[in-house]
Amino acid sequence: MAALSSRAELGFAEEAPAWRLRSDRFPSKVGGRPAWLGEAGLPGPGDLACARCGRPLAFLLQVYAPLPGRADAFHRGLFVFCCREPPCCAGLRVFRNQLPRKNDFYSYEPPSENPPPETRESVCLQLKSGAHLCRVCGCLGPKTCSRCHKAHYCGKVHQALDWRSGHKQACSQPDHLDHAIPDHNFLFPEFEIVVETEDEIMPEVVEKEDAAEIVGSMGEALEEELDSMAKHESREDKIFQKFKTQIALEPEQILRYGRGLVPIWISGENIPQEKDIPDCPCGAKRIFEFQVMPQLLNYLKADRLGTSVDWGVLAVFTCAESCSLGTGYTEEFVWKQDVADTP
Repeated sequence: MAALSSRAELGFAEEAPAWRLRSDRFPSKVGGRPAWLGEAGLPGPGDLACARCGRPLAFLLQVYAPLPGRADAFHRGLFVFCCREPPCCAGLRVFRNQLPRKNDFYSYEPPSENPPPETRESVCLQLKSGAHLCRVCGCLGPKTCSRCHKAHYCGKVHQALDWRSGHKQACSQPDHLDHAIPDHNFLFPEFEIVVETEDEIMPEVVEKEDAAEIVGSMGEALEEELDSMAKHESREDKIFQKFKTQIALEPEQILRYGRGLVPIWISGENIPQEKDIPDCPCGAKRIFEFQVMPQLLNYLKADRLGTSVDWGVLAVFTCAESCSLGTGYTEEFVWKQDVADTP
């Protein structure tokens, strides 16, 4: 994924071996625990709490998006988190982190494409920097179990969840904690995001061809009626139809990346104006970088009691200068357009 884009790159969810989704492979991925890029200045529990209900946010996805020609952004990642706690499911946060090629965490040379020699995959809950991660969510875990002092958590909510999920019994065997982490039913299913450049066939061409085919198949008698309907089509209908046409060529796309491009909205309602996108703290404007598509919801298996995470479009806007505010994670801006906004 490049700097300013001329065409969108499409992301698709695919299953992948665990080793390909580790931090040292610089993955773009959905679900599981975050594969943190820089190990310093991770967002803390306060940064990753839902602004509405206060509960911990779940890691949704990350996009590896280095900027060619920028020495300070040779490695660059964007991390999206969301609230998945019914009935809220409202909170959203996105963070950016970037590193030069020569850094304290990764080799100067690119990683091997071959699988690592070890055969057993264990969950790593301590970074090379020494920071501990929460056993439940994989985010910064500054709190520890008061009995074993080995299990780390982002806060009381996930400590209680882990206790009920088996830590009560495992607490007396702290040496085995990292190799026996239960399924807490908090993480989203994990997939790799593989990227392809959008087909050169323009959706407008496809739309015209499809329309001509439809008219031809139904007969000339309906042509006048279709023309009449088109004249009365609302702006919202047109935007929704454009959205459907745009994704028709690749209906399984879960993500559209295009730094500096314009997002495709699912509705004419709730489209942000320039004043709605806050500037970066460095003073630069924020520009569109990528959007999460509603097709991703099919992979998350998030339905619970009829209430779960939901969206039409999540559009992520980032600093146009991709500034380096220290060595940590800089918060960017995400705009949510709901499916309910569609006509």
